[in-house]
Amino acid sequence: MRHIEVAAGLIVHEGRYLIAKRKAGVHLGGLWEFPGGKREAGESLEECLHRELLEELNILVQDPVPFQTVRHEYPEKIVELHFFHCRMRGGEAMPLDCAEIRWVYPFELAGYDFPPADQPVIHALQQATRRQG
Repeated sequence: MRHIEVAAGLIVHEGRYLIAKRKAGVHLGGLWEFPGGKREAGESLEECLHRELLEELNILVQDPVPFQTVRHEYPEKIVELHFFHCRMRGGEAMPLDCAEIRWVYPFELAGYDFPPADQPVIHALQQATRRQG
């Protein structure tokens, strides 16, 4: 079974997180996700995150901080998602390689359809927000 490593950004601005809707016709098409993508050979997770966010959303981020790693088995592959907290340092977010983007508060995440692998991270973000509020 294929094993894929993914770097995903939990990009926060004024308490809201940037989420992206996957294009139709791709694996998990039509679902929302935290933006990022597959790590290429010889690339660190941080390098992957920077490259993917620039390619998909036209943004630069600063100082990604590891948050959580989630391993999920789909019927055709195993995906290991490495989530990083980060902030934008340049560019203007636009959907270059996704169907749509939105800035949402953690409590709003439940209103969007995310892949099963993202659920532990969504839960953790919502819990952290409840503790802060």
